[in-house]
Amino acid sequence: MGVWWIWLDAVLVVYIAQLAAVFFMEHRRPSQLTAWLLIVFVCPYIGFIAYLFLAKDFVGRRRVKRFKNDATDYADQISETVSELSDIGNKQLEKEEKLYAMLVGLAPFPITRNNEVLVLTNGHDTYEAMLGQLEQAVHHIHMDYYTIRADEIGRRFAEVLARKAREGVEVRIVYDGIGSMKLSEPYLAELHLAGVQTSCFLPPRIAFFDRRLNYRNHRKIVVVDGKVGFVGGINIGDEYIGGDPKLGFWRDTHLCLKGDSVYYLQELFMNDWSFAAKEELGGKAYMPTHQCEGDERVLIVSSKPGRYDQKIAEVMFAAITAARSRIYLTTPYFIPDSSLLMGLRTAALSGVDVRLIIPGIADSKLVLLATLSYIQELLEAGVKVYRYEKGFIHAKVMIIDQMLATVGTANVDMRSLYSNFELNAVLFDEHAIKRLEADFMEDLRDSRELDFRSFLNRPKRQKLKESLLHILSPLL
Repeated sequence: MGVWWIWLDAVLVVYIAQLAAVFFMEHRRPSQLTAWLLIVFVCPYIGFIAYLFLAKDFVGRRRVKRFKNDATDYADQISETVSELSDIGNKQLEKEEKLYAMLVGLAPFPITRNNEVLVLTNGHDTYEAMLGQLEQAVHHIHMDYYTIRADEIGRRFAEVLARKAREGVEVRIVYDGIGSMKLSEPYLAELHLAGVQTSCFLPPRIAFFDRRLNYRNHRKIVVVDGKVGFVGGINIGDEYIGGDPKLGFWRDTHLCLKGDSVYYLQELFMNDWSFAAKEELGGKAYMPTHQCEGDERVLIVSSKPGRYDQKIAEVMFAAITAARSRIYLTTPYFIPDSSLLMGLRTAALSGVDVRLIIPGIADSKLVLLATLSYIQELLEAGVKVYRYEKGFIHAKVMIIDQMLATVGTANVDMRSLYSNFELNAVLFDEHAIKRLEADFMEDLRDSRELDFRSFLNRPKRQKLKESLLHILSPLL
């Protein structure tokens, strides 16, 4: 009997030690702390092992920091940047000195002056624009993607890329180890045979044993000859053109950029290539002079895992708190941290027209339940929430007054904002903002507004599920 009590005491001590260890290591991140404490409490030992492998902080990883070489130095020299608020080209923003100072303080990337921005709505237009630019490449093609599939649209890209490589164009592809886990070896072998270079960003097996499996490269970048770039929510796969029968029509937003901002898309690709392939690219050929005559201002904002690298979250918060008349927000996954949630609530309570579009049809039921767990307090504050019903909405767009808009890869969830490598473009031009506003209004017509009283009367079973997923939501 005494031996059993000794064993029981030992098990209890180890159990308490696990909870204490999680508390000690996560006390600076309350949302993560609550989620991990629940997991370790419910699933002792197994939960703690999962914590050790998935929750390792990325702080101090030298190879993901910005590197400088002749190419990046040359880009800084030849790009025309905004140096004064009066040069921002947006009358509303000219009145917001604090917001402007914060945006400028997001160095290393400056606000660039000479750009042309084309807003692309949905997969068909985006793929045709991309493939058209790839066909014109003469020096290099750089692609950086979370998901690449070996399906019909994936094969179309492979054919073009292989052909361009055979013509002597340098073709490099970075793909994420988790997002592109199903990418087949024959697909890659075909590319390699043609001379395409590929590199996997944090392969699952290596990332697992290095305790970095939780950190993924969610960026979508295409750079052609250093002069044309693409960024937005669309990966490479048939579902983005409606190929998934469960989701149906896929609504998304992407950008085609020309001009100085492409230099900083290029730099992000070069940084990711350096990290994944362990090869630094240099030379002015990757940062060529361009003939773009546009005068649209664009700021490229990137973020990566790490306690002090949450630049996209900082931009979102600063823009939301600066709003005077409207905040329009579209996101497929809405799991905000306390600051963003408070910012949206405070804006609505102060009379700002805050509208949020989330999916009606979801690609993940768990994430949808987590999203819905945040909706009641928004509705209580006067935020208008809509569920998109035409298909699946995957666009990541924020519009603040007539001051600025953002389009990119980051969702309004804690995984995107704190655990992923992400990329957004901040736009200041009136024409681009109006185009995004028109798309938003079209999406509203395809959406159903949530009624506060009806939402309160949803089934108790669903409320219970939402409550559980709310606790776990920082990890989804």
